[in-house]
Amino acid sequence: MRGLELHRPQAVVLDEDRSNPTYGVFTAQPFERGWGVTIGNALRRILLSSVEGSAIAAVRFAGVHHEYDSIPGVMEDVTDLILNLKRVPLRLTGPETITATLQVSEPGVLKAGAIRGGPELAIVDPGVYLATLAEEGAVEAELVIRRGRGYVPADDQDARNLGVGFIYLDAAYSPVRKANYRIEPARVGQATDYEKLVLEVWTNGAVTPTGAVVEASRLLAEHLPIFQNLAEAAAPRPVSKTEGVLEKGVEELELGGRITNMLRNAGVGTVKELVATGEDELIAIPGFGKKALTEVREKLEALGLGLGVRFDLPRS
Repeated sequence: MRGLELHRPQAVVLDEDRSNPTYGVFTAQPFERGWGVTIGNALRRILLSSVEGSAIAAVRFAGVHHEYDSIPGVMEDVTDLILNLKRVPLRLTGPETITATLQVSEPGVLKAGAIRGGPELAIVDPGVYLATLAEEGAVEAELVIRRGRGYVPADDQDARNLGVGFIYLDAAYSPVRKANYRIEPARVGQATDYEKLVLEVWTNGAVTPTGAVVEASRLLAEHLPIFQNLAEAAAPRPVSKTEGVLEKGVEELELGGRITNMLRNAGVGTVKELVATGEDELIAIPGFGKKALTEVREKLEALGLGLGVRFDLPRS
């Protein structure tokens, strides 16, 4: 007879004989009935959608005006060259965005290894074919490489305008090419109705299968505490009218350009600094009269604030 305690795996095993840097087979057992499917499906969806990766988001070729153009001396047209660039597996560490370069003027086969982007950029497969150059051929390009998750179409890349001449690309950031799972029977004692989860992961080499599974598991775990703590959650806290206001700039009080400029010229740039200023200090500001003082008081009172409240403000 089963007890109330749910059986769960104590470890995840990597099949090292079948695995390599771009393919991994992981097993975990025993799961209670239904739990293998629950965990396997959740991990698969996260692996395919949310593991961070890097991709070329935009490119600008010297002398090229649009993606249907061609480059003299290059066998591929710009459209084919872009498609080949999108196939290059990349790993970007540190900054979220960098600009890499591609400058080649020698005849022959152009490969991904010619991309230059500094120590933070790794070309995972430098042998990826890009183009073939004739004697007079030359390719000079700027590549905007970004870190991201999932798939971002070219139209969405336009929101981050880089300037004239850039061609925005559909960016497939996910380093996970494929993920599958299956459920096999598992035994606990004499019982055979438990489940074994077998998870297969294929990547482009920018991240190992183990690294991808670790990140997917972390992302899943980070989403669960709010449900775990649901019974202990307090009633929603009323939001104070002053919450977050003190750190805003004085221009957000909509005092008018003249008053705002006088305050800023006097070194009063935030609402917190304004509240900490006394009425006498405000009147002492050149051009700051009683009418301006009244307007300031009214704006602050509407927020539940007043003048002359002292804070421990850092001295400039």
